[in-house]
Amino acid sequence: MEEALKQKDSDCIKIVLFGPESTGKTVLAKALSEHYQTLWVPEYSRIFAEEKKINNELLTKDDVLTIAKGQMALENKMTPKAKQLLICDTDLLETKVYSEMYYNGYCPESLHKYAIENYYNLYFLTNIDTPWEADGIRDKPHDRENMFLAFQKALKTYNKPYVLLEGTLQERLKTAIKHIDKLLK
Repeated sequence: MEEALKQKDSDCIKIVLFGPESTGKTVLAKALSEHYQTLWVPEYSRIFAEEKKINNELLTKDDVLTIAKGQMALENKMTPKAKQLLICDTDLLETKVYSEMYYNGYCPESLHKYAIENYYNLYFLTNIDTPWEADGIRDKPHDRENMFLAFQKALKTYNKPYVLLEGTLQERLKTAIKHIDKLLK
């Protein structure tokens, strides 16, 4: 089971879009993958949550490991297909933060372990300076600041390299490209 949460080895540069819901992560992931003509890994938790919603079911803490395994399966499948760079719409550290925030500190030990051990070259922490948009899955419009602080704290606690992205989509994209270009040199 734990192996399902482990990254496959790769020389690929991996970037993570990281932060609260409705902060433009997916839009940025798509734009960056287009700019660099590479692949991006979608957020499995969204896929899973949409399926649960169709069945009139809610996410529970029992779903956390299923979501984590699904995320790593997507990433591990996409990594060998990517060119020099892979853009990840999320990672296990994000799953860990959400689990702890939604389920009163709950985080399975295996998720905790691999959320910290799996390696990414750079995280882009997306600020909450974008309008919150309802989409039937998002549910914390009034708790954005606490969520943002929890994501920022996780990056600092586990000493993950990150850059804060703020402003318009174009401003965020420009900042992200500048930092990714440095990694590619």
